[in-house]
Amino acid sequence: MLQKALAQLTGQPEDVKLGESVTDPFMFQDYYRDQAPDYLAKEFGRQFAQAVQKLPSGSWQGPIESGFGWHLVFVDTVIPGRVPDFEEIESDVKTAWLAAQKALAWDKTYKEMRAKYTVLLPAPPADTNKASGSANARVAASKSPEGGTQ
Repeated sequence: MLQKALAQLTGQPEDVKLGESVTDPFMFQDYYRDQAPDYLAKEFGRQFAQAVQKLPSGSWQGPIESGFGWHLVFVDTVIPGRVPDFEEIESDVKTAWLAAQKALAWDKTYKEMRAKYTVLLPAPPADTNKASGSANARVAASKSPEGGTQ
C-alpha cells in the first residue's frame, strides 16, 4: 500500500491532499518543520532520524520505519548545523553555569552534613526463620573534634 501511495505522491508538492486519501491518518502532527535530528530521534527513534537525514529535499520518499509504523516523508528544506556566536548563547551559558555551581554547592553541603553523623544498624538475626517483633535502628551521635555533633 505504501509503495502505491508513494507512486501517487511522486512529483506532488509537500502539501498535496492526496496523501490523506492514500495513507492512514497519523495520531500526532503531520508536519515537523525546522526540527533537528535529535528531536526526530526522540519522537520517532534513532533509525528513523538517521534515515530522514539521508533523504534528498524536495520530493516524497519512503517508506521509512519508526516505532509507529511506516512513513512517507517529504523533506522540504535542509538547514545545515552551525556553531553559534557566543553572544547568541551567552545568557544560556550563564544560566547553565549558575545551575551547575548551585548543584555543586548543594552536593558539598550535603556531604558535610552527612559527615557529621554515623548511623549504626543492628546485625541481622542469626536465625532467619524466627520472626522478630520489630526492626530496630540506632543513630549514634557523638561530639566531633570541632565541637559539633557527629
